Amino acid sequence: MQPSAYLIGAGPGDPGLLTLRGAECLGRVEVVLYDGLSNPKLLQHAPQAEWICVGKHGQSRIWTQAQINEEMIRHVRAGRRVARLKGGDPAVFARTAEEIDALRGANIRFEVVPGITAALAAGSYAGIPITHRRFASAVALVTGQEEPGKAPSSLDWEALARFPGTLVVYMGVTTARHWTAALLAAGKPPETPAAILRRCSLPDQEKIICRLDQVADRLTPASKLRPPVIVIVGEVARLASEPCWFDDRPLAGQSVLVTRAEQQAEELAAPLTELGAEVLVQPAIELLPVEDFSELDAKIAAIADYDWLIFTSRNGVSHFLDRMWALGKDSRHLKNVRLAVVGKRTAQALHDRHLLPDLAAGMNAEALATELIARESLKLPHGATPTNEPAAPLAGRRFLWARASRGPDRLAQRLTNAGGQVQQVVAYRHLDIAVADPVVAARLAGGKLNWVTVTSDATAHALVRLFGDSLRTAQIASLSPNITCTLKRLGLPVAAEAAEPTMGSLVTAMADQSLNDPSGGTETSS
Repeated sequence: MQPSAYLIGAGPGDPGLLTLRGAECLGRVEVVLYDGLSNPKLLQHAPQAEWICVGKHGQSRIWTQAQINEEMIRHVRAGRRVARLKGGDPAVFARTAEEIDALRGANIRFEVVPGITAALAAGSYAGIPITHRRFASAVALVTGQEEPGKAPSSLDWEALARFPGTLVVYMGVTTARHWTAALLAAGKPPETPAAILRRCSLPDQEKIICRLDQVADRLTPASKLRPPVIVIVGEVARLASEPCWFDDRPLAGQSVLVTRAEQQAEELAAPLTELGAEVLVQPAIELLPVEDFSELDAKIAAIADYDWLIFTSRNGVSHFLDRMWALGKDSRHLKNVRLAVVGKRTAQALHDRHLLPDLAAGMNAEALATELIARESLKLPHGATPTNEPAAPLAGRRFLWARASRGPDRLAQRLTNAGGQVQQVVAYRHLDIAVADPVVAARLAGGKLNWVTVTSDATAHALVRLFGDSLRTAQIASLSPNITCTLKRLGLPVAAEAAEPTMGSLVTAMADQSLNDPSGGTETSS
């Protein structure tokens, strides 16, 4: 019989540090109770579940431990499996014993899934090995806040002051003056190295190196550094001043706004995070199916009337072929039409559907038009020579372009000017997001975002409507020369432009610009 409740360690912050077992258990429950120390991105492992936040400092009501226990038991008795997602490791200052007692008292089967606690993560993410063969062969984990009303204290400060190793103090922000004074009074040297570490493993991780007698001033009042914070006391803290891989990543310390549609944001957010960026997601547009399928259905039915079917985005591929499948037609329906695409990712979208493009242009729609014209020009009429290109090389050729509801019309113009017969069909809609996330808007208006990414012309226009002049407070990263031109027409300088229209190339351009000029961007010519 499987457990009905899982007490899962969420790790120190980075969602990638959740254990495989933790992700597996989240995927099988109906309810997740999570606290403010658990990264909300971890909830993606439980899309089937109801998510209940049991408290986040400064943002929502903090549930009492008794209320959390009662909520777990209530859901289990209603026939639901429950996950209690807890920051760090459930066995380290997480009050897990009280939850276990409550579950046992209710005769509920449970499982405890370990997680990485902040003290252990500090060695990897802050360059502070809590053990070191020269400095420390022992570690003591100490709480800065014991149970309210507990008397006397179970902490022997004199023993801790003499402890021959590293002290790691959890939950010690508001009590910093008390516990540092206790250590100093017990004989701990005031010059003992200390490292204050906030939000360990997250892109906005903060690290302050000081002496033990300076810790209280660095933490008091508590508004200086909000939890979660740990303080590492001991000789190993000296090592924190050495370069650390986490701080040496190309985009470390940079904040980036990803503006792609929600279902596509992760493709850009993931590599940015890998390079150290703090990523915020604010879609500027929403991608939706067309409201009326009649025109798209008619074009699909008459596909054999066309010489070429053109796709200029992966979205066009997916929406067109999804609709074709819904009409009961598979890839054989396209046997008499040639396929032309723009970009490697659009070509890959066809590959994923077991289709190969007959023509793929690497850069943009204009490049595709040029290649189509060049290819059709080789099919010369009888008696013509290659040096006498026909005035209308696409005469008699019929093209169907499956596209978004908005965007430049340059491709159709080029093909029509060359004599082609071009029909456009809307395969999917762009809908502007009407209201920005207030947190994102405030950070952008306050100049607290380093980058804004722009990956389409529609996104550029939508961002101007959303944020206006606030966009000038950040550097703009553009996916292509055409988008750069659009941005400049909107009065926005561009600091970085992708060498080719891929998310990887855009990330590389931003990283290169940040390394070359971390203080600000330079305008890119269109």
